[in-house]
Amino acid sequence: MAESPPNPPSPVFEELGRIAYREALELQRQRHAEVVGSREAGSTSGGLHVFLLEHDPPVVTITRRPGAREHLLVSARQLAERGIELVETDRGGDVTYHGPGQLVAYPILDLNLLGLRINTYLRLLEEVVIRTLATYELVGERDPDATGVWLEPGTPRARKIAALGVRLSRWCSMHGLALNVDPDLGHFDLIVPCGIADRSVTSLRRELGDRCPPLAEVAGVLRAEFERAIRARLEATPGPAPRSPGR
Repeated sequence: MAESPPNPPSPVFEELGRIAYREALELQRQRHAEVVGSREAGSTSGGLHVFLLEHDPPVVTITRRPGAREHLLVSARQLAERGIELVETDRGGDVTYHGPGQLVAYPILDLNLLGLRINTYLRLLEEVVIRTLATYELVGERDPDATGVWLEPGTPRARKIAALGVRLSRWCSMHGLALNVDPDLGHFDLIVPCGIADRSVTSLRRELGDRCPPLAEVAGVLRAEFERAIRARLEATPGPAPRSPGR
């Protein structure tokens, strides 16, 4: 009698509450090493992990991408005077802001388990946000020229409500997405978010006013949409896809 295929791994969610950026980055690196080590030992358990959190103190993160520092509009000293940290990061993208009131998700995922490549992974992250926004009757959309989730893209009122920035190493993901629930939008004026100067940033609070849900509620919806998306990929993927060269 043929053996039944092993049960697919279950995604694990860990809610960290408010946490400093550097501390969360170290937790990501530790979990990433565990996922890669487990896979190389022949196990798929623990290969699907998602951190949910807010960053406090607020922080501006900047990549090593050429020109990224030009999109920081104030000095590190001026940021510090406002209680905002400045941290160089290893994710993709440009310069961005994180702070209280912004829901951040850091998926540490073995993309081979999900049959994903970088572009399809980014589309999955966007879809999770789009479905979360739909719960609150907001129409989130993709922009073919700019990664992230937007309201009314392609119009003069285009505004970003969620940013994406990821890193893949040995085909396991780090970093992820940031959904603006009720952050201090004035802090975005200190940077050119993601290097896009001609569009604004928005939040659930700005769009919904007094109907804005608490961040904990939005986190629950986002978590459910993540789980749905991950399980759909597991069901659609009969086995690990061929690996691409790791970085």
